[in-house]
Amino acid sequence: MSTSETRKRPEYRNIHITDLMSYRLPLAGLVSILHRISGAVMFLLLPFVLWVFDTSLRSQQGWDALAGVLSAWPLKIVVLGLFWALAHHLCAGIRHVLMEVRHALSKQQGRRYAAVTLTVSLLLTAAFAVHLFTGA
Repeated sequence: MSTSETRKRPEYRNIHITDLMSYRLPLAGLVSILHRISGAVMFLLLPFVLWVFDTSLRSQQGWDALAGVLSAWPLKIVVLGLFWALAHHLCAGIRHVLMEVRHALSKQQGRRYAAVTLTVSLLLTAAFAVHLFTGA
């Protein structure tokens, strides 16, 4: 009997919602889920973005009022969340295009692309946060 017959094969199963906290998701899976979440965040905040855009273009008084409203830290957190969604969605989209161009990726390459996507989006968000909260 060979060793390949005696080894237990991995069991793939559907996980239940209660198993989500104990399930170890690979990095590529986490980036994929975050890509979907970032798309949903952008979609849900679209009315806010349109309101900000409309108010900023109407008049100088609208721009000044908007600058005053957006100087509050709770709204800065919302703007930072929106920026993260934009940065992550863009980086993950570029990742998907690169994966389509390459046609076949190894597990290691997929993990590397996912790590680069997550790192770049978080670095862009951190740089924007420094600018947003310090005014530099």
